[in-house]
Amino acid sequence: MIKEIIETNHEKETWELGERIGRQAKPGDVFTLIGDLGVGKTVFTKGLAAGLDITEPVSSPTFTIVQVYDEGRLPFYHFDVYRIGDVEEMDEIGYEDYVYGDGVSLIEWANLIEEILPDHYTKILIEKDLEKGFDYRRISICEY
Repeated sequence: MIKEIIETNHEKETWELGERIGRQAKPGDVFTLIGDLGVGKTVFTKGLAAGLDITEPVSSPTFTIVQVYDEGRLPFYHFDVYRIGDVEEMDEIGYEDYVYGDGVSLIEWANLIEEILPDHYTKILIEKDLEKGFDYRRISICEY
């Protein structure tokens, strides 16, 4: 069910949306982040981390699959499952301990592991539309 659709025209606006969502995040929240390469997933994630009062540099954990940030208002578990070959690999990194824990989880490329997502999560879809400009993004937020 679509909760909200936001249009941004600058990277800063995408970051600010992430920050707003991070400020509202509660223990156990799970966010999935879907979008093509280069749409601003990392920018959004950095904003979300800032909203959780995380000050250390945030980068995509493409090769480590999960990056843990413990210094903020809540623990933040940032997953990038782009390189996952099989969902069973998620067990090896302790996926359930993170996702069903007391922190906030954000899973990039979550469409690749849909079968193991929790029953309730927030899906964030970021899309480009070059006809509306290079920096234009349509961000859909859906509750499941």
